[in-house]
Amino acid sequence: SSYLAFFTHPTEFDEERKNAYNRLVIKFSRNQNAPKLFDGFFFRLIFVKVLNTMKIVLLKIFALCASISIACSAFAAGQKELKPVKYVFLFIGDGMSIPQRMMTEEYLRLNGEEGLAINAFPNNAITYTRSNDSFITDSAASGTAIACGTKTDNGKIGIDTKGNKLESIAYAAKKSGKKVGIITSVTINHATPAAFYAHNASRGNYYEIALDMLRSNFDFFGGGGVQDANDKKSKLYKGDVYELAKAAGYKVVLNDSEEFEEIDEDSGKTMAFASKGALPYAIDDNGGLRIKDFLEKAIELMEDHPKGFFIMVEGGKIDWMCHANDAATVLKEVVDLDKCVRKACEFAEKHPEETLIVVTGDHETGGLTLGFAGTGYKSYINLLSHQKNSREQIEKTIKDMKTKKPELSFDDFKPYITQTLGLKFEGDKSDRLVLTRDEENALRKAFEKASSRKGFKADGFAIALTHCLDNKAALGWTSTAHTALPVSTTATGAQSEAFNGTIDNTDIAKMLKQAVK
Repeated sequence: SSYLAFFTHPTEFDEERKNAYNRLVIKFSRNQNAPKLFDGFFFRLIFVKVLNTMKIVLLKIFALCASISIACSAFAAGQKELKPVKYVFLFIGDGMSIPQRMMTEEYLRLNGEEGLAINAFPNNAITYTRSNDSFITDSAASGTAIACGTKTDNGKIGIDTKGNKLESIAYAAKKSGKKVGIITSVTINHATPAAFYAHNASRGNYYEIALDMLRSNFDFFGGGGVQDANDKKSKLYKGDVYELAKAAGYKVVLNDSEEFEEIDEDSGKTMAFASKGALPYAIDDNGGLRIKDFLEKAIELMEDHPKGFFIMVEGGKIDWMCHANDAATVLKEVVDLDKCVRKACEFAEKHPEETLIVVTGDHETGGLTLGFAGTGYKSYINLLSHQKNSREQIEKTIKDMKTKKPELSFDDFKPYITQTLGLKFEGDKSDRLVLTRDEENALRKAFEKASSRKGFKADGFAIALTHCLDNKAALGWTSTAHTALPVSTTATGAQSEAFNGTIDNTDIAKMLKQAVK
């Protein structure tokens, strides 16, 4: 601005401009090779011409910057205002940030498979995740931010920092006459799904949160079952949640695939769970119901409703295996969520002007890095295809083997390790799956440490195994907790262009509340 004033207000800056001219003349006069034209009237003429030209250029730049600033401000304001949309899908990958997405994308590419649908959406917004009281959020606070549009403290569900109840997108949709579905791969009263229907000061009050689920009167709940469904220690205990759900008018289907298939529009409000706990990991699955099956059922039950629906689907076990630092299992969970999103895309093809699909993560978990010390600029993500089970299942198998035969040594486990993770103890050193001496010694020490504990603690040994494979694949982990890394929010469909640029996770709720009106 001072330069602009210098050139646009010559009367005010005549003396300063004269001094600038004199400095130039002195500089050129000291240069013996300078042309004589720099000493005299002609140079003065050139100097004035340059000043006038710069004045015009700067004025144009200033006008352009001002117009860009106004346009950007108008766009930023406009992107928060959505018109009502009949069908709204919100997918949340718990613990899923950009590294989890890109690791999975690269794995699929290397295996000749189609990339993630969630990465191909035309709109993408980098999304901040901090909670009210921490740079690193937990799932309760982030779930509340995404569901309700308000920052709260870690651990709190559906309430603000002072304990006031917040309205979620789901309640706003229900109020406007839409049907509502909540689906998750973990337990239905876990932090993220709970943020859409519950109000509680502690995410750990599972029984009380489940009672809020019954009071919500939402139309469909599906996926994993109710944690602590019959918690008689609760001060608000009223009976088994499944029985209370039936008394509240819900059709309850628990771990019965045949009865699940029979659910139809005449069933009314529905709770359909494939397990009393979370669904199995996709990598361990034996062909049972997945979250895409629950989404298909929810769509079937609600698509003919004249005012449409709002459906939230959580891929909750992405987070669990990021906590466990198990990359192979994580990418299978991301693919599982992506299959679910594809079902929504198929629905959107039938209702292109009436459907909005948004995909986000609530935070990053594990501090996943796509690159590891010693691998340079090379990546070997395809090595993860050798892992056959989740770290959780590996831990269970190792513990069972050791319990049955306590005398088993590290060497006795070598065949199982090779079979389950592809890690080899001998062979051509050019094969990246062949362990180095240091790597084998590190695994042996982890086994000995697990053996030195009472009852053989297999968790430490199992994580050492998955860490070893991940590092060979050029992947690293910095934490077994959450991180503050922003997440990616992608969107497609009606008014999806609103989800662009850089946003806060609370903006998701603010925009979707308008969409479900």
